[in-house]
Amino acid sequence: MKDQQLRFYGGPWVSFTPILIFVVIAIYVATTVAGGSIQGMWVGAIIGLLVSFLLAKDKAIFGKTVLKGMGSETAIAPVACWIFAGIFATVLRDSGLVNGILWAAYHTGTSGTMFIVITFFASALFATAAGTGFGTITAGMGMLYPAGVLLGADPAILAGAIIGGGAFGDNLAPISDTTISAATSQNTDIGGVVKHRIRYVIPAAAMTIITMVALSAFQSTSAGAVPLEKIQDVMDPRGLWMLLPAAATIYTAIKKGDIVFATIIGILLGSVVSILTGLNTLGNIIAVDGGLLLRGVSGWMADLCILVILLSAGIQMMLDGGGSQRLLEAFGNVKNARAYEIISGFLALVMSSLMSINAPAILAVGLSFAKPMGEKFGVSPYRRANVIGNLACTLVYSLPWSAALLLAASLSQQASESFAGVPALSPLELTPMVLYAWFMLATMIFAIFTGWGRGELEAPELKVNEAV
Repeated sequence: MKDQQLRFYGGPWVSFTPILIFVVIAIYVATTVAGGSIQGMWVGAIIGLLVSFLLAKDKAIFGKTVLKGMGSETAIAPVACWIFAGIFATVLRDSGLVNGILWAAYHTGTSGTMFIVITFFASALFATAAGTGFGTITAGMGMLYPAGVLLGADPAILAGAIIGGGAFGDNLAPISDTTISAATSQNTDIGGVVKHRIRYVIPAAAMTIITMVALSAFQSTSAGAVPLEKIQDVMDPRGLWMLLPAAATIYTAIKKGDIVFATIIGILLGSVVSILTGLNTLGNIIAVDGGLLLRGVSGWMADLCILVILLSAGIQMMLDGGGSQRLLEAFGNVKNARAYEIISGFLALVMSSLMSINAPAILAVGLSFAKPMGEKFGVSPYRRANVIGNLACTLVYSLPWSAALLLAASLSQQASESFAGVPALSPLELTPMVLYAWFMLATMIFAIFTGWGRGELEAPELKVNEAV
């Protein structure tokens, strides 16, 4: 009988070729293309597969492996979640949730340090509800940043609060690509991952707020209140109604652990609320030539879905070609859970930082190393998901070449051109001020070395489709 195992010239280690080529090109894209083009990263995934094809001994088996990876539940489950999460995020954004928050801050006389704190909370809330760090940065830097600066807030600290709030939501949101990827890579339920994650994000958020207040207290400013006519077009109290579908979606996602169900509830409830309050129209929502539903699926979300499908084929090469087994054997001398967590966390941290995107890094590390080695040491799937997921939401939001800081810097330039007295910021200026990312990194280092949070919860091992 013909051997059906995928084999490469050069041995099992060659099966890492798709991932390694992808990482190299992803780094190039992240450091040379403004905003960190996801489509540019497709090139890395595709070239990796093409080169691997040439190195495969049996081309027919290679082709079957590609289809196996692209059609696997591990690839399709996050894609299904992201489609509905993208639509829900668009409902909140287009219906003016941030506009409502800005209105509330302005009319309560909030300024300076207090505005920074409220901005962090607002950004964290929006990102947690919508599951998008980049969407939060786009909305916050476009509206909250210029308003806050003119209300007396320190520019760099304020921008750091917006980016940090986005990182918080990406880290915690049950509908974020980070949470979905971490949970599905460990075959466990998303609701449980989120509940277990709270113990890590709350201390990091608390330290962030305390430090922002302390740093802001040393800043002197003579900025007066922003003239109402300058920002009244981006303020709307009706936007606060969108807190209802946001809260309902978060509650449902955590309660049921079913992200597709929760986001559909959010989409339907958000659409109804936005129509009843006059924030949106049915025509704008369902229009086939650029309506809300179409915009929610297209753009960044669709690009990410395609990238993960392509990357899943590369990951399957690694699994079927024997590379992941060799990786496990290479770390076979790992003696305990702490050493395992150090390695898996380090891999997730480095890969996400170099690629400037965290979901593919989480999937790659989670499937090839974190899951099999974590099972060996009896580490809870919740803990495994949070070690790789939390660390993948740290440096990826705070390094100068990261897509998050490139986006924020670009938006600060736009704000500077629109509002006199609002400065443009560089990625290097922003790096030390993304306090949440740095404190989350410190929190996870502490948790790994002390064992805090390890083994306290037992998590079910699920089929991937049950996890979502």
